Formats: sequence, structure tokens, C-alpha cells
Amino acid sequence: MKKFLVVSAVALASMMTGCLAAYAANPKVGGAAMFEDKNIVENAANSKDHTTLVAAVKAAGLVSTLEGKGPLTVFAPTNEAFEALPKGTVETLLKPENKEKLTKILTCHVVAADALASTVAKMIKDDGGEHDIKTVGGCVLKAKENMGKITLTDEAGGTATVTIADVKQSNGVIHVIDKVLRYSRRGTLYVHV
Repeated sequence: MKKFLVVSAVALASMMTGCLAAYAANPKVGGAAMFEDKNIVENAANSKDHTTLVAAVKAAGLVSTLEGKGPLTVFAPTNEAFEALPKGTVETLLKPENKEKLTKILTCHVVAADALASTVAKMIKDDGGEHDIKTVGGCVLKAKENMGKITLTDEAGGTATVTIADVKQSNGVIHVIDKVLRYSRRGTLYVHV
């Protein structure tokens, strides 16, 4: 009986170490652990660097979409990225009357695929240094690799850099970015309100 208990204790410790290693593989975001068995919204809500993004997702009514089955890839701007927008932009976008515009901006940060950084880097290489990524919002982002970092150029010509890649979720992946991506139509920049 003692042998069985010792073996069971060793097996349990080994299983727990394996589970913790699986969680440790995900980078921390905003000082919080990110868990592969939680969805995009659950993990983003724990990041102190993504409170503005989470508030925007709620205001746009996109919580159920980003909690859904997926797979989804979200390019997640930090609070600093939102703060870099012209004064009053975020407050204006969060108003109920701007829900459609906010939804468009946010869905231009979402891709209907599970795109890890290695996959994106391969597509960039295969396409000769630049790969077009079509978003759920209908925007096209131009992905490039620069000194080992993936960059995304939006339709307005702004460039965001992936600062934390491959934050795995139960329904996809998050890549943290340092700018809010914009979309334009006929030369108009719609993020500025």
C-alpha cells in the first residue's frame, strides 16, 4: 500500500508540474497570468493594460463574439495605445450613438483564424516580405516583419508593432499591439471623432 501511495504522489506531482508548465508557456499580459483554458474576454479582463479595450468591447456589444467558439486572433491595443489617440476620441467612441463606429474599429483588430506569430511570419516570407490580413471588420492590414517583430500597417498608413505575441486562449490567440489600428474610406480617417 505504501508503494502505491508513493507512486501516486509522484504521479500527481508530475501531472501538476505538467499543468503548471502548460500555463507558464503563456506570457503574462498587464501583470496577469493568461490561461489557455480561458477565452479572449476572460483573459483580457485580467490585464491591467487592457481596461480600455475591455470597456470598448462591452460598449460595442462584442463580448459574446469574443467569448464565442472562434478561432479568433485579436490584435489587442494597450491602454497607452488608446491614450495616444487625440484627446476625447475614446470618450466619444464609447458613447451609445457611436456604437457602429466603435464596432467597426474593434472588428478591424480581429481575424477569423487562429494565427500564431510563426504562421504570420511564414505568410509574410511566402509573400515576399508583406502579407495582407483581412479582418472581421473588412479592413486589410499589411503584415511585415521588422527585426524579428511583426508590424501591422493599417489602411490609414499607421503602423502598430506586436509587443507580446502568441497569448493562447481557449478560442484563439491574442497579440498585444502598441497602436490602435485605423480604417479609412476615401481618405477619411474614421477613428478620429
